[in-house]
Amino acid sequence: TSSHTRIGILNNPSSKIKDENTAIARGILTTFLTPNNSNLKSFLSKLSKEDTVKSLAAGTKIAKLLLPGMDVDTFEKKYNTLGLDLIRTHQMFCQEVLKLLPGQMAVMSNGR
Repeated sequence: TSSHTRIGILNNPSSKIKDENTAIARGILTTFLTPNNSNLKSFLSKLSKEDTVKSLAAGTKIAKLLLPGMDVDTFEKKYNTLGLDLIRTHQMFCQEVLKLLPGQMAVMSNGR
């Protein structure tokens, strides 16, 4: 509700990181990394819905789920080049620095 609020996401998966099981995580990261994305909140909401998760698991390409007004080419290029190393780095940070167990969730505020 505030233009002064910032949000970030760190992935802490509990299973082995593969292309097949990281579609949502890569979609979220790509959304944050796509410049001038005025649909950020709406698309993140769409990605969090169960039917979207099932659709991606069934093989639907994420580009088919983009909202009108989103730059399909820019999003798809970033999504396809976003390596799994970034998610592994998130996982390492969560487990080594934040001392979270694999898959454990947490909320950080002001870096604490």
